[in-house]
Amino acid sequence: MTIHARHYATGLPIRLEIADGVIASVTPSDRYTREADLPYVAPGFFDLQINGYGGVWFCDPDLTVESVLQVLAGYWMHGVTRLFPTLITSSREALCHGLATIRAACEREPWASQMVAGCHVEGPFISAEDGPRGAHPREQVRPCDSAEFEAWQTASGGRVRLITLAAEAVGAESFIAQTSRTGVTIALGHSAANSEQIAAAVRAGARLSTHLGNGAMPMMPRHPNLLWDQLGEDRLAASLITDGHHVPPAFLRTAIRAKGATECIITCDASGLAGCPPGIYPTQGQSLEVLANGKIVVTSQRTLLAGSAQTTETCVARCIAMTGVALGTACDMAGDHPARILRIPRIRLMAGCRADLVLFHHRTGNDPQLEIVQTWLAGSRVAGR
Repeated sequence: MTIHARHYATGLPIRLEIADGVIASVTPSDRYTREADLPYVAPGFFDLQINGYGGVWFCDPDLTVESVLQVLAGYWMHGVTRLFPTLITSSREALCHGLATIRAACEREPWASQMVAGCHVEGPFISAEDGPRGAHPREQVRPCDSAEFEAWQTASGGRVRLITLAAEAVGAESFIAQTSRTGVTIALGHSAANSEQIAAAVRAGARLSTHLGNGAMPMMPRHPNLLWDQLGEDRLAASLITDGHHVPPAFLRTAIRAKGATECIITCDASGLAGCPPGIYPTQGQSLEVLANGKIVVTSQRTLLAGSAQTTETCVARCIAMTGVALGTACDMAGDHPARILRIPRIRLMAGCRADLVLFHHRTGNDPQLEIVQTWLAGSRVAGR
């Protein structure tokens, strides 16, 4: 199979030969005289924080293999070829059920195993305080527990690769030290930690800030505060929700300049209600609302966000518009950077790499978008004309 497109980082026309699921060669293309007629091609997007889609949550106690496969396949149209299904704070039983069901889906369908690069457990070892807790259910917040982590790994078949916790959670320091030695990345989030607690978590092995700028107190001291502590900590990379709702452009620009783009990750943090029409939805014992403007909020507290309604390709386009980073940089923030930072095999436009590709047109203006043309997973076209 041959693909002609523009390289996402250089804009130059290239010819990709695909054979046996991998990129066989990348050479200059002279097939088209007008580069604007060609879509861009980039490695498929890799999102570390996908909670579900279309009313399906990965932490649902009634999750089925069929619904997992439905959600995974739904992300092809958004250019996503790898992701971390994310399970938020829930009961031990619900988390183990969700992880076991994801495992069963991967064992049933090889393409699902190719997409699921790992699982992300966001909570339950987080702050119980209003504000930092976000939309996570208070009654399920609990201290760090290594035995529960082992149960997750047993249920998932060793697929848990990322855990978000609060630096101040009971037992956090020893849990971080023990768990990070197994190869799992520990991220800090949904926290009201002080400077000493953040420093201790980093010394123990924490290496990422989950959706930096969110999951924090709505009002905090000018300084010190946990934003400065994490922005100024070189050992912490940062994931950022660039949907245009979660954090303002000035914060995104500041975070990218403080960390350097190579240490920043774009995530959409797509809610299980992403893709649902505006309305009120009962979810895990609380009421969430999808607003007409694209926000998802807790119904009784409309300023409290509950994940995003936007998907990864939209967040890439909005990141470019809000921060001025180059297209190639934004695509790498949504693909190469998460793989490198979490020590997952990297996929690049070079011979020998798995042929996970997204072809798109970049639309700018008042509503910036990446218009997905095709998505390829391991050398097979799974979405687009």
